[in-house]
Amino acid sequence: MKGFSLVAVIIVVAALGAPARAHHSFAATYDQSRTVTIEGKLVQFLYRNPHSFVHVLARDDKGQEQRWAAEWGGAGQLQGQGITRETLQPGDVVVITGNPARSPGEYRIRMLTLRRPSDGFGWGTREGETVD
Repeated sequence: MKGFSLVAVIIVVAALGAPARAHHSFAATYDQSRTVTIEGKLVQFLYRNPHSFVHVLARDDKGQEQRWAAEWGGAGQLQGQGITRETLQPGDVVVITGNPARSPGEYRIRMLTLRRPSDGFGWGTREGETVD
């Protein structure tokens, strides 16, 4: 019985120490059947875990300027792809493609690609999310 208790404790400790991989579903938040493109001026770059965000002032489909939040990977993941907290700066003009929010009126997208036309910087399209 003592052996069983020790094994149970080890399993519980290992399970609690493992990082949570799937804390939410992107499909529940974003419409993955659609892609939108926004172009605008970067307002804020939040380089953090579990997800980084890029906030951009860009026009909506009615031509009105809106503050968009583009959800990106976590800081640890992005760092491994060559992105640092200094990569993007307020005032940078960026073009972002991504899946729009499912909720109407939310100016939020899940980032698929990011380009900075001024210097050709680019991120996206998998396989290490190439940084040009």
